[in-house]
Amino acid sequence: MIEIKSFSKKYSSHASGVAVKDFSMTCRKGEITGILGLNGAGKTTVLKAICGRHFATSGEILVDGVNVSENPEKVRNLTGFVAEVPQFPEEFTVSEYLLMCAQLHGIKKIPSLKNLSLEELLPKKIRTLSKGQRERVNFAQALIYEPSVLVLDEPASGLDPAQIINMRNLIKSLKNDHTIILSTHLMQEVESLCDFVYIIHNGRLAASGTKEDIASSFCCKNLEEAFFKITSDKGAL
Repeated sequence: MIEIKSFSKKYSSHASGVAVKDFSMTCRKGEITGILGLNGAGKTTVLKAICGRHFATSGEILVDGVNVSENPEKVRNLTGFVAEVPQFPEEFTVSEYLLMCAQLHGIKKIPSLKNLSLEELLPKKIRTLSKGQRERVNFAQALIYEPSVLVLDEPASGLDPAQIINMRNLIKSLKNDHTIILSTHLMQEVESLCDFVYIIHNGRLAASGTKEDIASSFCCKNLEEAFFKITSDKGAL
């Protein structure tokens, strides 16, 4: 479970100084929670804070009851992070890379990770992999130490339609055993995967609820129409 309470994050390099302000949300095990927003809305800032990759300027984040600011190392072992643009050691084989990731978490060998069908990839150099294969490796490094929370940053980015379908099926297969939070600007990913949605706009929470609840709240036919109403200059909150 993830609990975010009045989270704010300031960057000196940010145009307004504040990337995210007073953002709250709850993500439960067995559900896929979506953060939907335009590029630059603050989604990745929230995700990295959940994983203990940076800390709140104010507010707090709890992951399975552990305060990120107080025990970031424990939180990093509880959370698996699938980055939009992973930084792989290109000259490593997949096996070498995943073994390194496992050892960083005190695991001596690579588990099977049956959902990912990695066996044929293990001896290959990462630089030789296709986009879809690299995404499987990206999921593998996040799952290899069996975290209870899975954090996905734009997981469909750059994938072709067949790869997107495979990615969606993988995420659905992980749902029951994990708390999953998915950040995206793609409406079809939210429609296909998410049980509950938070819309972030200009660093602030603009709407939350089921897809149907949000559409109804903004007197719209569907979530897509509500999203465009919320994020347009005229309709922004």
